[in-house]
This record gives sequence, C-alpha cells and structure tokens, in this order.
Amino acid sequence: MAPFRGRGAAWSRGRGRGTSRGGRDGHTSRGSKKPTFSTSRIEAQNEGDSNESAEAGSSSGLENEVLPEGESSDDEAPETVARPYSTLLQFLVEDVSQGKPQRKKRKIEHEVYSAGGDHGQRETPIVEPAIEDLGNDLVEEPEESAEQLPEEIYEEGDIDQAGDASDPFEVHFANPDDNDLSQKLLAILKGYWAHTKLTYQGVQASELAYVNAGASPPLAHDVWRNLKNFRLKRRLIGPAEALIPHLNAAEAAVAPYIASYQDVLFCHRSHENAESLRRLTCLHALDHVFKTRDRVIKDSARLAKENEAGELELRDQGFTRPKVLILLPTRHSCVRAVETMVALCQPEQQENKKRFQESYEAAEDQFSEDKPVDFRDLFGGNNDDMFRLGLKFTRKTIKYFSQFYNSDIIFASPLGLRMAVGTEEYIPRLLSVSYGLTICSNKKQDHDFLSSIELVIVDQADALLMQNWEHVQYIFEHLNLQPKEAHGCDFSRVRTWYLDNNAKYLRQTIILAAFNTPELNHLYNTQMRNVAGKVRFVPNYQGEIFQLPLQVKQIFSRYDSISLAADPDIRFKYFTAAVLPTLTRHTKPASSPEGSGLLLFVPSYHDFVRIRNFFASSTTTANISFGFISEYTSVREVARARSHFLSGRHSILLYTERAHHFRRYNIRGVKQVIMYGLPNNPIFYRELVGGFLGETASRGVIDTGEGKVRALFSKWDVLKLERIVGREKARSMLSNKGGDTFEFI
Repeated sequence: MAPFRGRGAAWSRGRGRGTSRGGRDGHTSRGSKKPTFSTSRIEAQNEGDSNESAEAGSSSGLENEVLPEGESSDDEAPETVARPYSTLLQFLVEDVSQGKPQRKKRKIEHEVYSAGGDHGQRETPIVEPAIEDLGNDLVEEPEESAEQLPEEIYEEGDIDQAGDASDPFEVHFANPDDNDLSQKLLAILKGYWAHTKLTYQGVQASELAYVNAGASPPLAHDVWRNLKNFRLKRRLIGPAEALIPHLNAAEAAVAPYIASYQDVLFCHRSHENAESLRRLTCLHALDHVFKTRDRVIKDSARLAKENEAGELELRDQGFTRPKVLILLPTRHSCVRAVETMVALCQPEQQENKKRFQESYEAAEDQFSEDKPVDFRDLFGGNNDDMFRLGLKFTRKTIKYFSQFYNSDIIFASPLGLRMAVGTEEYIPRLLSVSYGLTICSNKKQDHDFLSSIELVIVDQADALLMQNWEHVQYIFEHLNLQPKEAHGCDFSRVRTWYLDNNAKYLRQTIILAAFNTPELNHLYNTQMRNVAGKVRFVPNYQGEIFQLPLQVKQIFSRYDSISLAADPDIRFKYFTAAVLPTLTRHTKPASSPEGSGLLLFVPSYHDFVRIRNFFASSTTTANISFGFISEYTSVREVARARSHFLSGRHSILLYTERAHHFRRYNIRGVKQVIMYGLPNNPIFYRELVGGFLGETASRGVIDTGEGKVRALFSKWDVLKLERIVGREKARSMLSNKGGDTFEFI
C-alpha cells in the first residue's frame, strides 16, 4: 500500500494515497528525507531497546493480531534516500530505457541555484520536462477554432429538428429572455435571494433558493418517476431508458432541478445511490453537449445558405469549445464516469481507448473485504489523484486525451486541473519539490479553456475535502473568466451574455457529497449564483449515537467560542484546563502491563501538531508516554505506534481524521476515546466508538459499558454535531443555558 501524500501548501500534491510525488516511507520529496518527530522523554524510555522495538509485536502479544490485508506487506518497505540530481536524470531517461516512446521535452532557460549557493551565478540551461507531461494526459494535435465542428461528418438524421421553445436548454442558454435575464442579474448583484423549504421522501430537509426579481416564487417540481420529463436528444432516449428504467428516491428528488439547469448541492450521496446519481449527471452532461453541437451545426448550415448578404446574425457559441467540467477524486472514479457515458452514447469507435485503459484502470482491487464499503468505493481501482482528461465527441467517435481546446468534456482531479492552469508561483515550487532543485521559471498561466464552461459536476466532494480544498476554490475562481487570447473564436457568433461577462450567472453547478460542511456552504453561497436558482438537499439526521452496536457512556462537553478565528486557541485552552488534568491523574504508567488505552482523536492536523508538541515538552505531561499516527506518519512508524499502544507501552495514541480517512486502521487496545473535535464524517464516529471500543470489549479486556467517550464541541461544530446526535438534540445542546455537559448512554 502506498504511503501518504503531502497536504496543505498550495504546491502540495493534494490528497491521495501516497507522499508528494515520489519519496517513500515518509520521504516528502525527492532529495530530502522527511524529518521524524521524537522527544527526549520517549527516547529515554526506549534507550537500549532499539533491537527490541522491531520485535515488539511478539513481546507484547501482538502475535495474536492479524492486520488487515494490504497493511502488513508495507511494514517491510525499504527506506531509500533519493539524490536530487540522479533522480532528475533518471526521470529524463526513464521512458527511453524502457523502450517506450520518448516524452515531449522543451528547452527552457532558467536560473538554477543550489540551496545556499551563489544566487548571482547563472548556470547552464537544462532540459526540463514540460509541465503537462507530468500528467501525461494530452495528445499532440492542433488547436481547433472555437466550436469547430465539421458538418460533413454528420448526417441529416443525426441532428434534431428545431428545438422546443419550452426546453430548459433553449430557455436558459440558447434564447433567454433579455429583460428577465437583466432583472435577475441585477437582483443577484444586490443579493436578493429568497428561500423556501421543500420536503421529499428520503431527503427531508431541502431548501430552494431563487432570485427575488419581483416575480412570483417558483413552484416545487413534481417528483419524477422516469425519464419521460427529460427533453433528451433523440439518440440518447433509447440507451437512457435501458440504463435508467426508473428513478429511485435520490434521482427523483434531484432530476427536475438538474434538467431545469438549476444549481444543486446534494449532501445525501452514499455508495448505495452513487451509481444512479452518476448515470443521471452523465446523461445530463451528454445531452447538453449534443444540444450545443447540433445548434452550432444547424446555424452554420443556415449561415452558409442564407447569409450571402451578411445580414443574418446567429449567436450560438462561447469563447472556447469545452462546455462541461467534471471534478473527481481519483482515476478510478473517472473510469466509472467515462464508462457510463460510453454506455449512454454508444459510439462506433473510441480513439485512444487502449491508452485510457492502461493509464486509468487498475488490474485488481488491492483492498480486502474487511475494509468498509465506502472506503473500497472511494479507493478501489486506480486511486491516483493527479489526472486530467479531455473527451471529444463526433458523430460516431469518442476521442480520449483530446487537446483541451478541442474537447467537449474535461474530466480532472482538482490537483491535475490546477497544474494544467498553472500560476507563476505554483509551478516552480512544485518542480523544486519534485526534483530537489530550486528552479526559477515561469509557466504561462492558461485558463482560457475554462472560459465557456456551462456545466460543472463535482462528484464525491467530501473526498475532495480530504485532499486539498484550496485547489477546488482556485478552479472555481478561474471559471468563466474573459479569455486572454482569441483561440480562433468567431466573436460574431458568441452569445451576448458571454461578451457581457455574465457566463458565471448562467453556469449550472452540481455538487454531490456524503454530508454538508462549511466549505461546501461557502461554495454554495459564493460560486453557485445561477439565475435559474439553486437547491440544497440535506438529510434529516437521526444521530450516529443511536446506531452504535454496544452500550457506552458518551459525554459531550461544550465550550464557549467568541469567534471562528479564535476557536482553535479557545479549544486548546479548554482541553488543557478541563480535560488534561483528568488524563494525567488516571493515565497508567508505561510499565503497566495493561496500559490506559486512551485514543485521542484530533480532526485537524494543525491541532494535532500543537497537541503533540505540548505532550512532548510540557511538564504537565512528563509522566505520559504517548504515540501518534497522522497522515504523514510512515508505515513503519505506524506499525510501531500501534504495537506500543496495544502492549500498553504507550498510554495515549494521537490519531488524526485524515489518517483514518486514507487508511482506516483497525486500532486495537482502545479502552476510552477522547475526541478533541468531532469528525466531519459521521461514519468515523461509529467506527471509532462502536468499532474500536467494541473490539476491545469483544476480547474481554473491558466489560460492556465500561468504555468511555468524551467529545469537545462549540457552536461552530453545529453541522458535525447534528450528524452525531441528531438535528433536534444538536439544537438543544447548543442553546441550552443550564449546563455545558451532555451525557448519553
């Protein structure tokens, strides 16, 4: 299993299942070894035991522990020290030595400096691999003119006749009412949004927001049972009805709003409805692409026949060809979306299909059945999180790896697309991390291919939150901007709302997530400003505490927080003043054969670093032996920490939410859990409390009901809290004036 990837900074690889581009077993970059954290206190306890630590499993009873499949093999992974210059040379000649086609290279003159060297000395220019080659997701082809679709390859029967005036595509994009559009745009700029509550079976809490431009509020859509209400292209009707014979509860709720080009934030995605939602969104994306293509072809034919005098004006295009952007977390999720589109459009030919299969598909799933279903759904197959793929559609063909400006649909991970866009600061810093060199170069920033995106689909947004959310924000900030170059655009055919820089107000955004977060709400409020309105679906949570497989005492402690910015400091002060004294009194010494078995769960990495350093340096915790597992901990260090925690050598184990998200370790020896903060994912609460404590109880180490859980929260954790205890109880706990401690059994 691959080690963790880096996180946090703008240049980081994002979040996948490995370190940042190269580096193994804790190496964060080529040419630099990741510093390991140690304290004199821990080292004093382990002095003279260096040979014993490798066999800690057998000496502590770990021989009875069977790690999940895929974890044990990584414990013996050799640590290597990369050399920057040799690594760079190996990268440049790697493909040639293996008999593969040599990658395209470009010669760039830049100033190369060594760390600490003379910054005024200019060295010989080197050959740098092109940035786009790092993803290896493009093909060499000339850039076509905007919306350049050769009519001769289409037959008369392929193009539908004049569009239905009531078709949402015609109303929203092709022929919007200018007066109505101008009023709604003015209302959006002034922040005039009105809200109404909706109720659907299975998705109870829903909110429809519409532009309050003086007109009467829109009525809630009826629940659709099938696809007959969709105004689909003729070639899609048959395959769509065969693939989606009826709509389930999730599809029926969102289908009317998707078809009417309203923005959708759906926070009820799960592995049960993931496939059905994928089919629905892919069908909508294909329908939009085909309708756009047909209109351009028909108008081109009209211009060729009727516009000899130059009086006919038809506006049917954007600045560039790409119309749909789909953001996904892994290459395997991209494979599933592409396969769904292939099943819907049924092309006769697929160019570069073999290359797509080799680059995106994995031979087999590397995870055993004991991993949770949602984990295998996300990380199964090829879980690389750095990719971008252009898809081009013609009458009988799908072309993979098409040049972005020639593509109709762009599939990408946030990291892969941000690398394609580039920034003056981002690319050089990424190169310096990747190759161990400080390279001063400027890559031309290019986001023109995002200027005419009319439909954005973000699937598994909760997984993207665990990568680097800054990349998602960056992408949305660069959507529908005025292009810097013409790219062969015929401006006489560009729609007026494009020329007026209003495309972002007509773009449809669809976000699918397992749960709602402040980050998604911020995106909903700032980037989803569709004149057609927007709808947010959030389930009515009953609470994870009522679904635990065992009886356990659960205490929720509320502290007062004056502001979101000050919340981390206030939380830390409350923890050290109200929680830590209890730990120091009841924590058993390292010599105890049983150990305390206290798992300290910390959602934020920044809070984790703060607590870890405090435990290592404070005199208050001088008698506490602790271990830690974060998203940056190497596989070998993780195995050592788990072994010492199980044997009782470590009384406390610090554990981050991102580490659990990317690994789903089954931590044994847990007797009580303290949550420094509530997890974003409610499933994690069930696994930490019901899973870890339940496993300890099943082995007879603790009696049923003896385990304890204590969680800290403030008013800023309302979304997390309602998923754990239920919406009604969360509101009561936040507004209760009589006390700040709440106990559940």
